[in-house]
Formats: sequence, structure tokens, C-alpha cells
Amino acid sequence: MAQRIRAIHAGDNTVGAQRMTAELNDGAINGERVKHKRVARIMRWAGIAGYVKKRRVRTTIPDQAEAKVPDLLKRDFTAPMPNRRYIGDITYLPLADGSNLYLATVIDCYSRRLAGWEIADHMRTSLVEDALKAAAASRGSPAGAIFHSDHGSIAVYTSTDYARLCTDLGVTRSMGAVGSSADNAPAESFNAALKREALQDAVSWPDELACRRQVFRWLTHYSTKHCHTWCRCQPPNAYETGYTATLATAA
Repeated sequence: MAQRIRAIHAGDNTVGAQRMTAELNDGAINGERVKHKRVARIMRWAGIAGYVKKRRVRTTIPDQAEAKVPDLLKRDFTAPMPNRRYIGDITYLPLADGSNLYLATVIDCYSRRLAGWEIADHMRTSLVEDALKAAAASRGSPAGAIFHSDHGSIAVYTSTDYARLCTDLGVTRSMGAVGSSADNAPAESFNAALKREALQDAVSWPDELACRRQVFRWLTHYSTKHCHTWCRCQPPNAYETGYTATLATAA
């Protein structure tokens, strides 16, 4: 088993004991399934560990403006089905020359699937608009859904243009309290995981092209390969597929 663990870790050094257990059990029959404690013990013995970031980066600067949009989630980041509740945020992607790119995300609360995203060299309203439009295109229609965000350092989520887009798409806006990262915790966790696993000990990407390429690869891996604890150690896309299959069986 240690040899299999080394092979998996060589392909993705961010895999810890819990995700490693899920990888080992993927496709295994009942008699061949392994326990999390045994995997953790073997990993300790072999000196193998998932990557842990050594520094903490502040990714959101709260706006001190008065909140104008109500908090409809109240830290309840669950959903009964896909395409009902979304969370999103903007995070900076540091470059070696001192500049930044910015990533806006739209994440489904049901599966933690990345439904839409956009990268730009600015934090204008069009950045979050394009991310929401991408989510709408991938979902067909988000009409009736809630989109939840924090206030951030600039008023893109509270802008008139963004409010108009949400209305046009049939999306209801929701916002957490000013300065409270816990009110948007899953989006904050997503941003932290991206930087931890993509940058690791580096402080920045060498240039814009390298950043865009690596972030694209990580985002693709996240939705299709990443064993997410929220999804019972399944990738978000597979978790949603299971929901669709359940509906088809019930019908």
C-alpha cells in the first residue's frame, strides 16, 4: 500500500490522509477498502504528508460602507439541490512584478461546484458580471437562485449594474455582514485552497500567462478530480451527477 500511496502523492502532493483514503478506495470492492486510520498511519511511517501552507494571506479587505443587501443565508451554506444557492468572492493572484490578477468565482452551495469564474487585471464590476454570466451559461438558467457574497474592498457587488444583471437573470442578491469572513466562509476556503495548492511556498506567479495557465489547471482539477470532503470525498461534478442519477431513478 505504501507504494500506491507514494504514486498518488507523486501525482498530487496536496493529497492528505482523508483524500488519499478516498483515492485508494475509488473503485475498490468491499473487501479491498482501506480505513482512514490505516492510511494515516502508513503515511506517517513513510514520511508522506499533504502540503500545508506555512503562511496566511489576507484575501479580503472589508468595505466599511453600510450594508444595503440583506443576508439571506445566515451562514447556512447548504442547498437541497443544484442551482438554488450560490456563493462568490474576488481574490487577488499576485505576480512577480508586483501587480495582481483577480479571480471572481460563483460556487454552487449544493455541491461546491465552480459554476462560473473570470480572471482579469482589474476589479471593476464587469469582472463579477462576467463570472455570473459564465455561471448562467453553464447552468442554462439561474432564475430563482440566490447569489451570496461579502462586501469586499470595492462596491462591485453592490453596484447598480450588478444589481441589474441579477434582476435580468432572476437571481436574488444576498450579502453577509461588513467585515465578517465567516459570513462567506466556503468562498474564502476555496480561495485559500487555490493559493495553498497552486502557489505552495511561492509568493507569486512569474507572469500573467503562467498564472492564468496554472489557475485554469487547478480550477479544472477542482471540479473534476478534487476529492471534496463536502461531497463525501467525491469531486463536485461527480457529486452533482449522483444527484441527477437519483432523480432519474426516482422518475
